[in-house]
Amino acid sequence: MNIQENYSLKNHNTFGVEVSAKYFAEIKSLDQLTQILRNTSVQKFKMLFLGGGSNVLFTQDFDGVVLQLNLKGISEKIINDNEVLVTSQAGENWHEFVQFCLDKDYGGLENLSLIPGNVGTSPMQNIGAYGTEIKDTFISCKVLNLETLVVEEFNHEKCNFGYRESIFKREAKGKYVILEVTFKLTRKDHLIKTEYGAIQSELKNLGIENPTIQEVSEAVINIRQSKLPDPKVIGNAGSFFKNPSIPITQFLEVQKRDPEMPNYPQGDLVKVPAGWLIEQCGWKGKQIGNVASHELQSLVIVNKTGLASGKEIYDFSSMIIESVKEKFGIELEREVNII
Repeated sequence: MNIQENYSLKNHNTFGVEVSAKYFAEIKSLDQLTQILRNTSVQKFKMLFLGGGSNVLFTQDFDGVVLQLNLKGISEKIINDNEVLVTSQAGENWHEFVQFCLDKDYGGLENLSLIPGNVGTSPMQNIGAYGTEIKDTFISCKVLNLETLVVEEFNHEKCNFGYRESIFKREAKGKYVILEVTFKLTRKDHLIKTEYGAIQSELKNLGIENPTIQEVSEAVINIRQSKLPDPKVIGNAGSFFKNPSIPITQFLEVQKRDPEMPNYPQGDLVKVPAGWLIEQCGWKGKQIGNVASHELQSLVIVNKTGLASGKEIYDFSSMIIESVKEKFGIELEREVNII
């Protein structure tokens, strides 16, 4: 295993921020991972485990060891005529994994097509899109306990999923590394979800009335490509902020002033689209220095010139947060992990 020193992370974060790691190693097996974690010379440094780098913003060089998990492999176990367990190693690309399942006609992940990142980070964020979240099909994940170096299994309940979060972003943060994830998918009686977002209108554009899971995926891909920038073309991490959920009483007060505000009631709370809030504050397409809010989706912050530092991007996001708070009294929360 090759441990590299003063290693550039520019190609390992989708913002394309030029930062370096004091030490860097690519991990291709559990044995390699445990070997490096037992290394006493490595143990004295702080560590960062990196997947596809699609949900991280580096604001400075990392003065420690960055381990990129590149564990590969997908396996299947048929349960019955309609159900199958599919297990993916953490280093598999998420979209390629979804396409693997669709090629097998396994349903459940089609609405999550084209989300950047790797499979191993998907439970951490409880990634979601178009009415579907990881927790809907998640069964379990195997993790390495970083204190004991023992492999453990976390079931659905133990992961304690929430909106764009899980136990791995809260009380278990930094204590485990996800090695593989298992999903339960359908083989024939697929639950087609087309009621969320622009899926129905896109299917209509495609001339499709009774879509297959593959056609739902195609619609989702078309929608995402039409309004979200490709990180390979312009640096970004997808949605930078969570959609805030506010108490009904607060929403009703804000609605008096802004009756056109989109909203999604959730019991005692109301979810409000962060993109709409940001756009109303005049940020859509706005550029300051090397950083901008994307012209088609204000929820996405982009490294407009390719020369932005992580601090520039962070400061830009702080200005958006302050602006929305001042206008609406709602405080946005960053979805991207800040390093």
